[in-house]
Amino acid sequence: MNIVVVNDDGWGTAGIRLLAKEMTKLGHVTVIAPDGPRSGRASAISVETPMYLRPIDDHDLNGAEVFVTNGTPADCIKIAREHLFAGKQIDLVVSGINHGSNAAINAMYSGTIGACLVAAEKGIPAIGWSIDSHAPDVDLHWLQPFLVEVTQHLYEEGIAPRTCFNINAPVGEIEGMRWTRQCRAHWTNELTPLESELPEGITHGWKLGGEFVNEEPSATDTDIWAMDHQLLSITPLTIDWTEYGSL
Repeated sequence: MNIVVVNDDGWGTAGIRLLAKEMTKLGHVTVIAPDGPRSGRASAISVETPMYLRPIDDHDLNGAEVFVTNGTPADCIKIAREHLFAGKQIDLVVSGINHGSNAAINAMYSGTIGACLVAAEKGIPAIGWSIDSHAPDVDLHWLQPFLVEVTQHLYEEGIAPRTCFNINAPVGEIEGMRWTRQCRAHWTNELTPLESELPEGITHGWKLGGEFVNEEPSATDTDIWAMDHQLLSITPLTIDWTEYGSL
């Protein structure tokens, strides 16, 4: 099986290195990742910027091949499909492990999930993995046993066309798994004014941040509830955004 591993945190982070190693237990792994952080890029593509590809020698990945690009996670899927696998089949795309939750509204912004959605649009089964911590040294050993088992199960059961899976893990011991829906939530107070001196001619500046607000904290079928109760959350997503009830 030909597996493409991608992420949005950039090559070399603990999450993608662990994911690449684990996926070699299921097939031949080709890693193609951005050369630096691309968080929050969703399914953005490099329309006006030329893209480049560079191989990386890494002998600690159980035979996985590694490439980095100056493009986005979505670009990675396009490069893999049309260049690295030209004339060949990609059986599965696995994205992550993202450092930071992609549950609820976060999935809309996520480059990790953006890559999965592009794969789904191309007819390639795709699964995104995230953990609820931005710490670069977050403890991943609780999640590790689930990576191969869950990925293999979802792949063998069949991933519906134009669909991908968004998997979010809590930090610490994982006590089980649950099928979930996206929690209704939003971010507030997202702009923090810059306190340092602004460049000449610039009157305002901000850093992006904010507070996450769960709009349905009592709901027990959401991705946020699952993670809050030390459960692995598995949410199917589709690239069809049509609200059919409004037609």
